Amino acid sequence: MSQQTPATHHFRRRWGTEPAGEGLWRARLWAPQAEVAEVILTAGETRHAMERGDGGWWEAEVPAETGSAYMFEVDGLRAPDPASRQQSGDVHSPSILHDPRGYEWRTEWEGRAWDEAVIYEFHVGAFTEEGTFAAAARELPKLERLGITAVEIMPVGQFPGTFGWGYDGVLSYAPHNAYGTPEDFKRFVEAAQGMGLMVLLDVVYNHFGPDGAYIHALAPGFFDKDRQTPWGDAIDYREPAVRSYFIENALYWLTEFRLDGLRLDATDQIRDPGSDPELMVELAEEVRRRDWGRPIHLTTEDNRNITRLHDPEANLYTGEWNDDWHHAIHTLLTGESEDYYATYAVAPLDDLVIALKDGYIEQGQTREQAPAGPPRGEPSAHLPWSTFVNFNQNHDQTGNRARGERLLELADDPRAVEIAHCLLCLSPFTPMLWMGEEAGERAPWLFFADFTGDLAEGTRKGRQAEFANFSGFTGQVPDPCSRETFEACRPFRGDPAEQDRWRGLTKELLRLRSGVIVPLSRSGRSGSASASRTGPGSVAAEWPFRDGTLRVAASFGAPPESAPTFDPDFARGDIAADPYAFAMSVNRK
Repeated sequence: MSQQTPATHHFRRRWGTEPAGEGLWRARLWAPQAEVAEVILTAGETRHAMERGDGGWWEAEVPAETGSAYMFEVDGLRAPDPASRQQSGDVHSPSILHDPRGYEWRTEWEGRAWDEAVIYEFHVGAFTEEGTFAAAARELPKLERLGITAVEIMPVGQFPGTFGWGYDGVLSYAPHNAYGTPEDFKRFVEAAQGMGLMVLLDVVYNHFGPDGAYIHALAPGFFDKDRQTPWGDAIDYREPAVRSYFIENALYWLTEFRLDGLRLDATDQIRDPGSDPELMVELAEEVRRRDWGRPIHLTTEDNRNITRLHDPEANLYTGEWNDDWHHAIHTLLTGESEDYYATYAVAPLDDLVIALKDGYIEQGQTREQAPAGPPRGEPSAHLPWSTFVNFNQNHDQTGNRARGERLLELADDPRAVEIAHCLLCLSPFTPMLWMGEEAGERAPWLFFADFTGDLAEGTRKGRQAEFANFSGFTGQVPDPCSRETFEACRPFRGDPAEQDRWRGLTKELLRLRSGVIVPLSRSGRSGSASASRTGPGSVAAEWPFRDGTLRVAASFGAPPESAPTFDPDFARGDIAADPYAFAMSVNRK
């Protein structure tokens, strides 16, 4: 793999085009089945033949100016560069010869430790009216003042159309031009880091979207024909060129955009049987063996509840999105029990106790109403508590609903949502807030994609069919391919007074987290956590550290049968008497 060059923030890739000096560009493409491959400068239709090399690689040296538009042509098929740094238009348009050395970084950045992380997940297109990197940067001071320390951006790799979640991307290296240029994204990163905010990016290495993925035709061997993912053709990670495409992508984002970390989407679908090391291990090892001059945080979303990738001794991945926490909170507050909520709805308060103590809930044990097949998960109590990225809401869990309702619209009592917010922010796990959650947002978050024609119609029918058998749901699912659906998802349009009240609570909680919990965490863990039910609707937990013990108690509808004996450093309501209450205390040594 290429080495990073920190002075210029330029990562020389095996895939795609790279500046080669003196007005020259080196172009490379993996197309092992091809008979003829060319680079075409589209302004004058100038053709440059590529030469076949070893292992299915084609290469050419092309004289051209920075900013020139180009495409590859393979056996008569013209396509954008699968590793394009910038597009001239949509996913079908020519790519741009982009020199990453053109951006001048004006500041230094040493990063932040993971134990300081309070993550704010957001979607660039919906976060502001303009829907751009520049507009998002202008909102960052508000997040910093609340106590947010890291922003996590939903995928920005170019996807079809102008609006979409980003998980249907097909050009993994090109920031979506509806959001701005690569330089605009770098300015966003530099602005965030200038305020002390880490920047994490969600990347998708498990599939390509259904429109504009020319890689299928350019390199059919990129895909495993014997396997499908829930979203399309599976990728054959056993191929060295395929592995390099994704490993280089991770190194590219971290180098050229000076990111603080990546969140890898649905890594349970990244399967490469027989590979040693597996792709997920090799990718992390490639990141870890470089001196970045700052901490790099790699997190995963993995439905398997495995632990090997997050063992501190392995030094691979920093954190894991913990769906188990969400499912316990959601079923406790809403009473929902359908689909993947079924097993958590049996005893959600008991499940919350397990999550408070061990991180994962499903750890390989037999569970009532669990789907057929082997039990899910592995024992997780040995992992650092900060490994678990806990959330009460996120883009997936809200958008997986037919009408995209937020938790405040679904909970039996809104007071329970406030107590869950306190518990999330003041426990030793890594908290993540979903765009608007800090302000008590009630606007929906729906699935949307800017598809047209048959693809749009198929998406509409599929979305409707997905919810046809859900109890309590009737009528039409909002059109996922309508711009009105996208516009309805913009946050911060509710009651200003109510939103300010929520922001005040969030700010107070995060101030306490920074001042009390982070120092405890840095002192080091000194034993195992303990947690228990204290009544029909209440729980209590404690976590021992070298410098003291963190204790919390929470009631979700009924006061505890025996009240906690500690004097709280923070309280929401009367934990001894109120049906909805929260208390936190630190017993310092």
